[in-house]
Amino acid sequence: MGSLLNYNLSLGSCFKSSSITPTFPDTRGIWRNDQKWRKFYKVRAEEKPAKLVTFIGKGGAGKTACALIAAQYYSRTGLRTCLVIQSQDPTAEYLLGQKIGTTPTPIGNGTLQAVRLESTKMLLEPLHRLKKADARLNLSQGVLDEVVGEELGVLPGMDSILAVGALERLIQFIGGTRSDTKELDRKFDMIIYDGISSEETLRMVGAAERSRWYMRYLRNLAEKTDTGRVTAPSFLKLAEASLKPDSTVDSGWRTAAEIWDTADNMLEKGSRAFADPLKFSCYLVMDPSNCMSVNAALRYWGCAIQAGAHVSGAFYPASPSHRSINMSIDDTFFPLVTASVPFLSMDSTINWDIALKDLNADAKKLLTMNNGSGRSISPVTFDQTKKTVTLFLPGFDKSEIKLSQWRGGSELLVESGDQRRVITLPSKMLGKVAGAKFENRSLVITLK
Repeated sequence: MGSLLNYNLSLGSCFKSSSITPTFPDTRGIWRNDQKWRKFYKVRAEEKPAKLVTFIGKGGAGKTACALIAAQYYSRTGLRTCLVIQSQDPTAEYLLGQKIGTTPTPIGNGTLQAVRLESTKMLLEPLHRLKKADARLNLSQGVLDEVVGEELGVLPGMDSILAVGALERLIQFIGGTRSDTKELDRKFDMIIYDGISSEETLRMVGAAERSRWYMRYLRNLAEKTDTGRVTAPSFLKLAEASLKPDSTVDSGWRTAAEIWDTADNMLEKGSRAFADPLKFSCYLVMDPSNCMSVNAALRYWGCAIQAGAHVSGAFYPASPSHRSINMSIDDTFFPLVTASVPFLSMDSTINWDIALKDLNADAKKLLTMNNGSGRSISPVTFDQTKKTVTLFLPGFDKSEIKLSQWRGGSELLVESGDQRRVITLPSKMLGKVAGAKFENRSLVITLK
């Protein structure tokens, strides 16, 4: 990992002292008290689908604890909140003091519900929808109907794919895939997702854009080969019909080109949603007393940017053992806003009234930063005068970044953090790469 592992490894040098004071814009007054913020969000909730919030960081940093704190806070401000757990880890149940089922379960007497995603159960619904579509179209001539879903096991990779479908039905980023969209849009205002791991969460975030890459090549095969022209229309018809199982419209009326275009538009819409702070917030979580936890959070920051996610800020637990450490993380994570959250002890049942009373103003501001107007930096900056492209990549050094140029020089392919990202150059900046340098956590590429 190059210099990343050597970055301030001694506890005393983990952070630098900072004179930077986080500033929080008072946009429309929604942060001055929770009541005004509730009224603002209530209006917005009638116009937009639910917002998705998730947390990433090193294992043991406190991601589940932060997810629970956020869920409890949102629900107690009057927002219809759903906590989504995708793990068999019982930590969330222990901290909440009750079991979490595979259907949304009310937690306490508030507006909070929780659900546990289990792939073996989620596998049955898409199969049922596929069978229902096939019964109408009769493409498999009854063969598909003989498949018994309860006999099928979960293969590696299926968990994330099935979770994407489950989350989409709650948040409706893509939309237009279900006849009951209106009902789902009004069910929850906030979805708090606690995933299997940070890596899998980032894969899910980048799935829509990466799927567009694959679909581009599949479409070429379908339209430019004899086999594709014969078989693709039937598979496309089945796929579209399975996404709209209750539709009475004959899917055969749409051409293959129209189905391809619709699918691409839906994926593009989903990809844009993860970069929109009104629809998605991703928070880093770290243990400030553990340098490796801090370094991991820095690296996940860069990985999230590579995946196309909007990173809203960073949290760390305010453990009593941290009070004696006279240091600040502002410099390390600038320009991200950072805040502490109450430390949740595993020694006894959590009193959420007391825990939320200890939630400080900075943490509340960070959780309610819906307009994205906090301290931020663009992940990609184009300077047409200097003919430079600046890529913000915290957590990496130059040796960990692979840069390639494709499609006649119109695209840059950036590979780092086990993620690939395509940067499309503006028409006035087309040219070959003349050089690249790494400074201020950014890769500056010069074109000629």
